Amino acid sequence: MIGILGGTFDPIHHGHLRPALDVQQALGLDELRLIPLRDPPHRRQPSTTPEQRLEMVQAAISGVPGLGVDRRELERAGKSYSLLTLQSLREELGETPICLILGQDAFNGFAQWHGPDEILQLAHLVVMQRPGGSGQNPYPERITEDPDDLRSNPGGKIYLQPVTQLDISSTGIRAMLQAGQSPSYLLPAAVLAIIDRDGLYRP
Repeated sequence: MIGILGGTFDPIHHGHLRPALDVQQALGLDELRLIPLRDPPHRRQPSTTPEQRLEMVQAAISGVPGLGVDRRELERAGKSYSLLTLQSLREELGETPICLILGQDAFNGFAQWHGPDEILQLAHLVVMQRPGGSGQNPYPERITEDPDDLRSNPGGKIYLQPVTQLDISSTGIRAMLQAGQSPSYLLPAAVLAIIDRDGLYRP
């Protein structure tokens, strides 16, 4: 069973990484792939290059068992739609179960995504929640509380997974760097080393 977590990761930080590891460990995923997006559909284009963001993600998860990087979005032109990514993965993985991992805020707007019904044919959704948290669910009939349902089907189920929620944002980190402040301890030291080396996000 494979998990995928997409994002601009501009830069990647512990608020991305700790919940990702929570999901990987809780569900026993064979691999959780982080997928940096080239052209995110619902936000501005990142100021850093795809290559810089890829390098930061690779540095962040280096040596962490169960986490990997998938670069297919960076190599495809056009908007980085989850549907296209999943179609590509399904061709590659056959009937292997795929879990598309997203936060509660993203899930609240899932019905407005590009091809939501098609996405649910291709993958399960794993919704990362604050412990005790709740939110909207446009597909209540697809909810399962049994992780084995994810392993026994290629896709189509929705599973709610409590994760560690860290109040860290890439926007806040970029603002700190713009102001000449240090974001140490908000992101891996290896990522900060790349930011310092290349002078990223600074005036």
